[in-house]
Amino acid sequence: MDTKRKLLDAAAEVIERDGVAGFSTRSVCAIVGVGAPTLYHHFGSADGLLSAAFSDAFDQFLARKSEHATDPDPVKAMREGWDDYVGFAGERPGLYAAMLARVLSGAKIGAVTASFEHLARQVHDVARSGRLAVPEAQAAQLAWGSVNAAAMLHVTAALGLSAQMTRADPSVIASIRDDMFDAISPS
Repeated sequence: MDTKRKLLDAAAEVIERDGVAGFSTRSVCAIVGVGAPTLYHHFGSADGLLSAAFSDAFDQFLARKSEHATDPDPVKAMREGWDDYVGFAGERPGLYAAMLARVLSGAKIGAVTASFEHLARQVHDVARSGRLAVPEAQAAQLAWGSVNAAAMLHVTAALGLSAQMTRADPSVIASIRDDMFDAISPS
């Protein structure tokens, strides 16, 4: 594995563990076993590394979504994609929260746009199959809102905000998903 790749992986690890507020290039360099000049050679600055790490994480996430949503049935493929999105947030809640915060702060990350466009194509495929009960734009918003709400349950649990929510309840996540699919494509 090349040094640049190792730095990106280490940055994602530090973001997941310490959040953006606790992010330091020193921690990243220590994990990889290189000095700051090597990091700056590849990324120019700490912010350059953060931006590259977020873009890389989104790209990996999008590639994972695309390869896992393989069912020929458009509703099942969309469900697989929904589950995979929430699964990513469940596996890496700190990284997901930091990625989302980066987007909400105004960063333009192509993989986010591509993720929504992927969802819109899935909705369009469901519409072409004649199984969409609402307009495509409404279905895309329902799907996007529900998947992000379910993902935030993982983030909230990981942050330890409440003794009542130490983990995201799988039955609640399934209910959010199933209610959304019932609204856009009733069986």
